[in-house]
Amino acid sequence: MSLSDIHLAVALLLLSTMSIGLIRVAIGPTPSDRLMAAQLLGTSGIGLLLVLITVIRVPALIDVALVFSLLAAVAIVAFTRRRVEEDT
Repeated sequence: MSLSDIHLAVALLLLSTMSIGLIRVAIGPTPSDRLMAAQLLGTSGIGLLLVLITVIRVPALIDVALVFSLLAAVAIVAFTRRRVEEDT
């Protein structure tokens, strides 16, 4: 098994995870379920981007993945704060 086969297998696994997350975003019964599925999409997307970086060898894309991960963290904090304010 070559390294490109491993990259392909990991990419397919991440794509399947993203598709499951997309389905959950569409049919999630509560907003919290939808948010967690959106987080799954973001995390899988970052993982897929990192696999792509190792394949095409463009180190500048690591910064893009880092920005995406920071944006995902800010989004979850903003949603959590909004939910807490609505509940009180």
